[in-house]
Amino acid sequence: MLIWINGAFGAGKTQAAFELHRRLPGSFVCDPEHLGFGLHRMLPKDRRGDFQDSPVWRSGVYEVLDGLLREYDGTVIVPMTVVVPAYHREMFGRLRESGHEVHHVSLLASPQTMMRRIRSRGEGRGGFAARNTQRCLTALRAPEFAAHLDTDHLPIGGVAEAIADKAGIELAPDRSDPLTRQARRWWTSLRHIRFD
Repeated sequence: MLIWINGAFGAGKTQAAFELHRRLPGSFVCDPEHLGFGLHRMLPKDRRGDFQDSPVWRSGVYEVLDGLLREYDGTVIVPMTVVVPAYHREMFGRLRESGHEVHHVSLLASPQTMMRRIRSRGEGRGGFAARNTQRCLTALRAPEFAAHLDTDHLPIGGVAEAIADKAGIELAPDRSDPLTRQARRWWTSLRHIRFD
């Protein structure tokens, strides 16, 4: 089974993915951004655009996920923003045509909530995430990007539980204390700071 967590930049996709992973034994987080950053490193700077526009990236993501889903018995969790409908149809269509069970959830929140989250990550209004928030939120509200999950008033644990519910899976209970949960989220954030 594949669970693709979509959402605007800063929506909490990575946090939700690793919370799912922690509470779902045998799961694995596969981040397609790494393939995109690898493609960027292989190209001259003047040829680097949005790696999602590259058919090589989209085909590569499909090949990696298809191979992983065929060989891996656990649930594969993908935190990745995809807001171009044609790219969404291309990748999800191919995965489903290949016989894979694919669940897609778009994390949504108000623009105010999104900006607060982006600022809490240390990014300003002029950063990439902030500049693209409205574009992403508008695109992801379209029916083809359902199932939609409003995260305005949900903690990360609640987001993970709602995603699991939509996918029809049961998570292990979270018995950790608030301080441990906060430390774990800070560690996840630190491990996923992007320098590319």
